[in-house]
Amino acid sequence: MGHALERVRLYALERFGLYEFSRDGTLSIGWFLQKLQQAVPAVNQIMMINFSRGAAIFLAAYFVGLTAYAQNKTLWKSVEFAIVKFDDGPPKSWNMYHAEKHGVLLLRIWKRYLLIDLNQQEVYDIDPATVKAKTDAVEWSTADKPSAPLDITEWKERNVGSMDRLRFRLPKAGPVLELQIPLRPDGKTVY
Repeated sequence: MGHALERVRLYALERFGLYEFSRDGTLSIGWFLQKLQQAVPAVNQIMMINFSRGAAIFLAAYFVGLTAYAQNKTLWKSVEFAIVKFDDGPPKSWNMYHAEKHGVLLLRIWKRYLLIDLNQQEVYDIDPATVKAKTDAVEWSTADKPSAPLDITEWKERNVGSMDRLRFRLPKAGPVLELQIPLRPDGKTVY
């Protein structure tokens, strides 16, 4: 076993030109040490160049991926059943959408979009230009969410049998918006 390891070590030394045999056939260690001292700075320089190239490639790929992720829009599917009231009456034009995350809804009333977070009890006014309408769905990225929610008041959530009723008043003594969302048998919202 020792002979095989010695042969591998000698092959590696010969491969990189780090040893030399003297005239009597013995290994010249002094020459080996001299070559090693010459090789170490060059190896360090090569390692630093390769490291900086690798780091630059990694950072470029990271930022390209980050940009692609930010541009990746989530598909919000239309809610199958819900009731929306705007100042105790039905709005003329509305639609509600949900994504994979439970408790977050996107509501379209006329040309206005509202992002409603049931878990945090927050409502955001969404720029309609960032929402792309499709047949039964819309595309919108959560990266386009405004930094501050609307200043809503009178947030009331109540379980009314098989529905969850949510009422809140829009800012500046605005209209009252009421949503009725179906519940699952375990009492949690479907969307």
